[in-house]
Order: sequence, then structure tokens, then C-alpha cells
Amino acid sequence: MKPGERGNCRARYNLKGELVSLVYGKPCAVHVDPIEKKPLFHFLPGSKAFSIATAGCNGHCVFCQNWEISQSNPEDVHSIDLPPDKVVQGAKDSESRSIAYTYTDPNIFYEYAYDTSILARKAGIKNVMVTAGFLNEKPLRELAIYSDAANVDLKGNAEFYKKYVKAELKPVQDYIRIALEERVHVEITNLVVPTLNDSKADTDWLIKWILDNCGPDVPLHFSRFFPMYKLTNLYPTPSEILMDAAHAAYDLGMRYVYVGNIPSGELQNTRCPKCNETVIVRRGYTQPEVKLIDGKCPKCSNAIPGVWR
Repeated sequence: MKPGERGNCRARYNLKGELVSLVYGKPCAVHVDPIEKKPLFHFLPGSKAFSIATAGCNGHCVFCQNWEISQSNPEDVHSIDLPPDKVVQGAKDSESRSIAYTYTDPNIFYEYAYDTSILARKAGIKNVMVTAGFLNEKPLRELAIYSDAANVDLKGNAEFYKKYVKAELKPVQDYIRIALEERVHVEITNLVVPTLNDSKADTDWLIKWILDNCGPDVPLHFSRFFPMYKLTNLYPTPSEILMDAAHAAYDLGMRYVYVGNIPSGELQNTRCPKCNETVIVRRGYTQPEVKLIDGKCPKCSNAIPGVWR
């Protein structure tokens, strides 16, 4: 970037040779959400997440569900002054057990998320990154020191990324591997977009990559697409496609698979892969019924991977 120019994310600016953030301490979205909405199903179930986002994004997904803020300049959206210490105080006041850096992407407001994460850790509040996964290794490892959980979008294969995200797949795969290596609790979400990444071949590729690189215990969420942004010509993802994807994941060896944005009954619940006992019952975003005993199945004592307290 030349002096006076902005980055592709619109949230950074070259000021006389120095790259500065235009969004530090200025979130445009502040909410208290159920942790299940992130979605995180194996991380402090039933708890609240104090959620923040700033304007801008380094991705340009044609199907973005938060495009009003992710694809906007910071000066074009309403923001508030909320420095890191006030974010932590907001989490305390709302009795939230975590702070979620979400809606757009924490990598865009990295310094803000990093400084807030340090203060949150000191206050006993956990940090959650909801991200598309475009972050270089060095800053990722530095942020991972203070990160407790991440939900990473794994949107599709390399061709899908080039065509519909205007980005590359490999950085996302690297993010997932590094986060797991740094012992961050990781869950993966795949937004299933009709006709674009909903074929059996697409689903099988995704599942096999996760199995080969992450193992069978990483929770996987298949999420329903709704017409949005530049894809208003498409229809919402049919429920049966999501169900088929989830069953295919189980058939191939995944142990914890969920579907989102639809009333799905059993595919919202967590089952013990050893004895098939339902150990967490979920009904939308209402308080889940957690039957685990010290993180183990109450029937067979099999340990269920996750952060339970």
C-alpha cells in the first residue's frame, strides 16, 4: 500500500509509511450471545459469550451473512468507543464466561482482539475466535497463547475459494492445523450453499480432509445457507442435503457432527460415540441439558472431548 491507501480489508491505512488500524476499540456490533450461536457445541455449553466485531474483512464471500458490516468502510457504519478494558468489563457485567471475536473476522481487528484477550485471560474470562482463518503463522501463534477456542469456516475446496471467496484454501487449512497444534479448542463450520458446494463429492472431500488432518473428534457443523448479499438468486439449503452431509460424515468416521440453522432434533445433540448415549440435549439456543459427569458419558464413562467447565 502506498501512503494514503487502504488495505483490501478497508480497516487498515498507510499513514506516512506506518500501517494503522482504523477500527481499534471501535466495534460496530456488540451483543451477548449463547455460546452455541458461534457455533461452539463442545465449549462451555449453556454459557454466554460477550460478542464484538468491527467493520471490514479480508474476504469477499459472495454469500456473506454479515455483509452489511464485513464489506463496509469503518466510517460508513455506526461504531462505539469500547477499549479492551471496557470489553472485559462488559463480559463481567453480562456474566459472560467468554468474549467472542466474531461476526466479521478477528484477524481484521487483530491488535484490538489481542490486547483484549490478554486482559480477559487475567480476569478469568475465556477468548473465542470465530474466523475464516486467514492469518499468518507468527501472529496466529502469538494470538493462540491467549485463545481458548476457535470456530473456523472451512468453506469448500480450492476452486470454491478462488471463485466465491476471492481467496485461497491453504491458509485456512494451515490455520486449523496450527490452532490445534497450539492446543486451542477447534470446531469447524461448513456453510452448505446449494449448487455451489453441496455435492456428495464436495462433502466427502471436506470430511476426508478433516479426518486426515484433524482426526475424528473435531466437532463439525454443517450450516444452512439463506439467500444473502450477492446470492439472493439461490434458495435456502434444503434440510435433506444437510442431513445427508451429516450422516455421510458419521459414516466416514467423524464422531461429532451437527447441522445448524434448521430445527434438526437429534443432529443438534451430542452422543457418546462409544455407547450412543445422548449426553447433551439441545433445543435451538435455549439452555442445553448437559448430562456429562466430569466431561464423561454418564453411561459408559467415555471421555467426550471439549471444554466443559
